[in-house]
Amino acid sequence: MSKVFIMDHPLIQHKVSRLRCTDTGSKEFRELVREISQLMCYEATRELPLEDYELETPIGTAVGKRIAGKNLSIVPILRAGLGMVDGMLDLVPTAKVGHIGLYRDPETLQPVEYYCKLPQDIQERDLFVLDPMLATGGSAVAAVQFIKDKGAKNINFLCLIAAPEGLKTLQDAHPDVNIYVACLDEKLNDHGYIVPGLGDAGDRLFGTK
Repeated sequence: MSKVFIMDHPLIQHKVSRLRCTDTGSKEFRELVREISQLMCYEATRELPLEDYELETPIGTAVGKRIAGKNLSIVPILRAGLGMVDGMLDLVPTAKVGHIGLYRDPETLQPVEYYCKLPQDIQERDLFVLDPMLATGGSAVAAVQFIKDKGAKNINFLCLIAAPEGLKTLQDAHPDVNIYVACLDEKLNDHGYIVPGLGDAGDRLFGTK
């Protein structure tokens, strides 16, 4: 079954609050998203397995620790997920980065994949799918399914802010996926926006409307 991790670290909560403010411009917004993603990466990789290895220090021989087993891959959902990539790479710079792009069909209202580029050995990697907002959950569910269809098995989903509705939708559709949330908000409004939320993450990241 999936596990949901709601971040309660004071630094994350402080930065998320600043992220919400209407007077936070694109430059500061991007910096905050990067910093929050970095802190979330620290928490989301807590269970990675370690192995011992022998190393030489300036004084002598020691037994060190290093990440064992599977390699990591980061997969942002375009476009807003791009804002979280650098924060993850700050801590795991050797991770490969895939990309997945979705749009909503105006007639069926279903997510449609328009771009997907993943590492060839995706089935052997621990994946971290990134999207700042988990609102209705439709895009997240579709993105995870598209990635599974490519052979991925070990998937984690990271978002900055989630609505209860979207969180439940993702849980129900993919109970094997671990979900990391910086802040769980109150609800969705009639237009599908998270309340209180922070507006459109992509627009605020890139200065567009």
